[in-house]
Amino acid sequence: MTTGKINVSVENIFPLIKKFLYSDHEIFLRELISNGTDATLKLKHLTSIGEAKVEYGNPIIEVKIDKEGKKLHIIDQGLGMTADEVEKYINQVAFSGAEEFLDKYKDSAKDSGIIGHFGLGFYSAFMVAEKVEIITKSFKDEPAAHWTCDGSPEFTLEPANKTDRGTEIILHIAEDSLEFLEEAKIRELLNRYNKFMPIPIKFGTKTETLPLPEGAAEDSKPETIEVDNIINNPNPAWTKQPAELNEEDYKKFYHELYPMQFEEPLFNIHLNVDYPFNLTGILYFPKLGSDLQIQKDKIQLYQNQVFVTDNVEGIVPEFLTMLKGVIDSPDIPLNVSRSGLQADAAVKKISNYITRKVADKLKALFNENRADFEQKWNDIKIVLEYGMLSEDKFYEKAGAFVLYPTVDDQYFTLDELKEQLKEKQTDKNDKLVILYASNKEAQHSYIEIAKEKGYEVLLLDSPIISHLIQKIEGDNSDLTFVRVDSDHIDNLIKKEDTTISKLSDEEQTSLKTVVETIVPKQNYTVQLEALDSQSAPFIITQPEFMRRMKEMSQTGGGMFGMGNMPEMYNLVVNTNSDLATTILNTEDKTAQESLIKQALDLAKLSQNLLKGEALTAFVKRSFDILK
Repeated sequence: MTTGKINVSVENIFPLIKKFLYSDHEIFLRELISNGTDATLKLKHLTSIGEAKVEYGNPIIEVKIDKEGKKLHIIDQGLGMTADEVEKYINQVAFSGAEEFLDKYKDSAKDSGIIGHFGLGFYSAFMVAEKVEIITKSFKDEPAAHWTCDGSPEFTLEPANKTDRGTEIILHIAEDSLEFLEEAKIRELLNRYNKFMPIPIKFGTKTETLPLPEGAAEDSKPETIEVDNIINNPNPAWTKQPAELNEEDYKKFYHELYPMQFEEPLFNIHLNVDYPFNLTGILYFPKLGSDLQIQKDKIQLYQNQVFVTDNVEGIVPEFLTMLKGVIDSPDIPLNVSRSGLQADAAVKKISNYITRKVADKLKALFNENRADFEQKWNDIKIVLEYGMLSEDKFYEKAGAFVLYPTVDDQYFTLDELKEQLKEKQTDKNDKLVILYASNKEAQHSYIEIAKEKGYEVLLLDSPIISHLIQKIEGDNSDLTFVRVDSDHIDNLIKKEDTTISKLSDEEQTSLKTVVETIVPKQNYTVQLEALDSQSAPFIITQPEFMRRMKEMSQTGGGMFGMGNMPEMYNLVVNTNSDLATTILNTEDKTAQESLIKQALDLAKLSQNLLKGEALTAFVKRSFDILK
């Protein structure tokens, strides 16, 4: 039997790197700057523990364009490499120097911020360069080295005359990638991927005006000087402790993240945990209203201050992807190009933590200043209601702060609502009946009828409210939600006094027969009710169950299979209205029919159901009556 090791041929690795390793070629700049940051942070750590006997100083990373020479330079002042280290870390593809460093110094380097995960980051340079050079000088007292490779398996490694510590990578940009020699393009990439890197990044210079000295003449001209143009913020707000920041700091950082966002966020949630995983970040609640189509992908994911993606699906609970902000965690498992999330138990723990943290913060805001929380409710409710539907852990905590507003702008928690209504709004089975409106204007007449009878009416106008109501009722067998224009409230709510009809049983039978001959049977079920004489003569309602199922089908992508079901309504005829008596006593069949159609159309108009030809006919009939 023969045993041995399989040797992976390097012959074709460069074409594979160029085409397939990274889905987006512009990632090369992020990777090379990340490597420079690693080298600098490693040096900082080694000097801090006394292993590197050099002055750390104030190192920066510099990016320079040589458009004429078609070269791009990335220069760091980190720990550099010896020739042996170049041989080890550069020529042995996929040998991760950062991982080896962390393993060697795993106890003392825990918080040193080393970025590297894969040894392949450097080779992303060959996606845009036809030749790559490395000129590097170690912090150790050894000669500098110069490595060159043209994208083939052949390389050269020779001494160099570099005297200052650090590494310079020179990319000879390929003809198909000349866009990366444009200042605007590089500035865009630095701003996208490296805006918050922990080491200052220089890109060109800028002019600064010095203040005039005291006593300078009025016609004195201020002196200007050229200074390094540092394009990043190495100490973003999320890397600090909450105690170090005030509200203005959070707002300033929000506008740093979203320069074109002029509205202030409503509030923020600062995430900070180091066990059982590392996670920091700041989430902002913007004004959201009731639109479910809000743009997502506004939360940015970082690993040790390196931008990875703004697609945080799977890491942040779905209902929170409508928020804005930053999540930073070295423990989120990404694929080799950092462009995709890998399935991992830690991810679910992170998602659960974020859910819990948000719920705790909302409860604290509610308890600390309920009036302010109520004022912001309409701007945040869609997120919270969606969270109750989609996340059981959030639903469990939501009862402490989720609000149910009335049409008169009073706000109750569900427990408060139960206490408020238990004496006056129960049905014959002693279930609490919670009346609500979904459109204050369209359902105005129904709201007024309910209020005149002393009933409380909520305003629940989110597009997903039918789904949420179904869930709440499933967990609260002692209550039922009914929209105010559904089955007539006098038939729903238990009351001691009953209104007696002015019409006899025989007259009611005749009236119902007459109305049913005119009203379309396929759309309306005629019901006669003895209501207050001041109530509308004809009232259209829709059975709560059927209406809710249809709504849920529409907002749930047809999951209930009822998206095309016909519209069915109840036509409630008030037998105590003068119109009911007039219709019954009118002998002229044409006039009788006209009265019923007019009354039906008026009822439809109040429900916004009168459209098209029917609306045109109604208007014409109304003018004929006026004549």
